[in-house]
Amino acid sequence: MGRTSDAKEKLLEVAFHLIWDSSYGGVSVDQICERAGVNKGSFYYYFGSKADLAVAAYDEHWKQRQPELDRLFSAQIPPLERLTRWCESAYERQKEKANKFGHVCGCPYASIGVEVATQDDKIRAKAEELIARGTKYVETAIAEAQREGSLPAGDAKQMAQQAYSFVLGALLRAKIQNDVEVLRDLAPTVMAIIGAKSETRVAA
Repeated sequence: MGRTSDAKEKLLEVAFHLIWDSSYGGVSVDQICERAGVNKGSFYYYFGSKADLAVAAYDEHWKQRQPELDRLFSAQIPPLERLTRWCESAYERQKEKANKFGHVCGCPYASIGVEVATQDDKIRAKAEELIARGTKYVETAIAEAQREGSLPAGDAKQMAQQAYSFVLGALLRAKIQNDVEVLRDLAPTVMAIIGAKSETRVAA
């Protein structure tokens, strides 16, 4: 039981990182199996296709990522500070991955979503779902900041989508330019998007 479970976990981990490092189309089932040290029979025992593996791998990555997001957006932290920490985390995380892979990787969910959006609706829908989950953290922080008076009243959901879209765009630009420094100062623009007063932005 342990061995088969290990095989599945290895496939999930290897698939996610290979796709993030390269691309969905640039990675084959054979490459995934070889890197994971798992035979193709085991692959097809767990997954009907590469798309099924990709969806499961991205779900698994979200489960691993969620505790970090829960810490960044902890209710014990002032809401605007949560957003600043989120921006700083995006920079630090991409810098870490760039050091590991040798190039900027960008957002894993947006990257696969954009690549296969018109080819595989299962993967597109998963990418959309995970981006929506991330946006919800931002929306909750904005809504709390509005309630406490550190942000003016407004449509928190729309602001969150605009802020998240800006960060996704910056991640895309950093990937295209292969320059992680594009992400160094995200917070001031995010604060401007959500309507934070300039003195509040400095305090945050």
